[in-house]
Amino acid sequence: MADKDRTNHIGGKEVLAASGATLTLTDPATGQPHGTAPLSGPEDVDAACRAAEDAFESWASTTPRQRQTALLHIADALERAAGPVADAEIADTGKPRALFLGDELPAIVDVLRYFAGAARNLPGAAAAEYTPGRTSVLRREPVGVCAQITPWNYPLMMAVWKIAPALAAGNPVVLKPSDTTPSSAVYLARLAAEHLPPGVLNVVCGDRDTGRALVAHPHVRLVAVTGSVRAGQEIAAAAAADLKQLHLELGGNAPVLIHADADLDDAVAQLSYLSFYNAGQDCTAATRILVDQRVHDSFLARFTEHASRLRPGAPDEERTDFGPLVNAAQLASVSGLLEHLPGHAEIVAGGSAVNRPGYFHQATVVAGVRQEDEIVQREVFGPVVTVQPFTDEAEAVRLANGVPQGLAASVWTRDHDRAMRASRALRTGIVWVNTHGTTVSEMPHGGVGHSGYGSDLSLTGLLDYTQVKHVML
Repeated sequence: MADKDRTNHIGGKEVLAASGATLTLTDPATGQPHGTAPLSGPEDVDAACRAAEDAFESWASTTPRQRQTALLHIADALERAAGPVADAEIADTGKPRALFLGDELPAIVDVLRYFAGAARNLPGAAAAEYTPGRTSVLRREPVGVCAQITPWNYPLMMAVWKIAPALAAGNPVVLKPSDTTPSSAVYLARLAAEHLPPGVLNVVCGDRDTGRALVAHPHVRLVAVTGSVRAGQEIAAAAAADLKQLHLELGGNAPVLIHADADLDDAVAQLSYLSFYNAGQDCTAATRILVDQRVHDSFLARFTEHASRLRPGAPDEERTDFGPLVNAAQLASVSGLLEHLPGHAEIVAGGSAVNRPGYFHQATVVAGVRQEDEIVQREVFGPVVTVQPFTDEAEAVRLANGVPQGLAASVWTRDHDRAMRASRALRTGIVWVNTHGTTVSEMPHGGVGHSGYGSDLSLTGLLDYTQVKHVML
């Protein structure tokens, strides 16, 4: 974004916080301030929720075709604005420019286009007579004002994952992006304002207190959040007071099961990239690698060699495999976990922050860990991977399921029956076989346990933004 000061978008207008308060935005690749965003208070949240409530009836009454057209126009506008959109995202996150433009932005645009089509394909039950003389019909209707809170690891992608199905289903939105990475969401709102009626998409920047005010607002009927387990627990408790619907996509701690018959060369090549993508700041990152003891040492040696060659760097450096951690606090969190490893654990690659400006950390591999170790049980959310041996299928599944989170997992084997057994046994919302981390707009993305409930993407995700009404004639 060319301007240094971001704004809220409320009722189709760009506005600052009513109090004039601002947040300072920091470039994680340099550690230096690069702009400001509004620090919104209850007055700003109330204005946004009232604008959304005012827009609800007319937006809910639009036809699926009209909503489709709007989403397609937004997708086209986002695609045309690739350069400025990348500038906005990178300013807050420090991501490698080539990876954002080549990997993330096309997927983001695809999600908008998918939900544009899905808007016209809501599934429903046929009318029928279940008692004499009465015909029953099921209607799927919008829920109402949707409060959406998005994280800092994929600011634009997570905003679109939330906004697209809500708008497609006929709901107005009030989005609060992360306090550290609001720029791309603000830019998206600016583009969308040309194609949506005022109040249909509102963005309020701010901190945790802003989010709390949004969750508590009486006009909000559904709260959707992608964030930490702690944030999800707090939001669930607050939403219960007004019986708001909830959609929680929380933390992950993905196990990767490498069996002795797996193609180790392929596994190492894929995982050494996927484990550290986005500096490991990904809820589905391949962070806990469990390896059959018969091939453990061979896999560890190869994986460590690949990880040691990875280079963190700034967005436009010639060779950058992944960018910085998002802020000083996240760098300190990752460093603290590594500094307090138990004596039996061994850092076999990386292990420390990079001595340069910004919040860079080496790609790190830790071996010799045990299931009860904090670094195994806790989501690290950084460029850190643990490697553990297992003796048989049963132990592999037990170790994989032995954490509170249950978002994603992968199984690496040439044995189809083994892959199917593991897919049934793993307590996660997603299982990949001989690959990891791929998402498609047509398939749901969500977890179980402390990873939350509800799904992003797919028709399942669209249905989460609707409610069912039985009409009897």
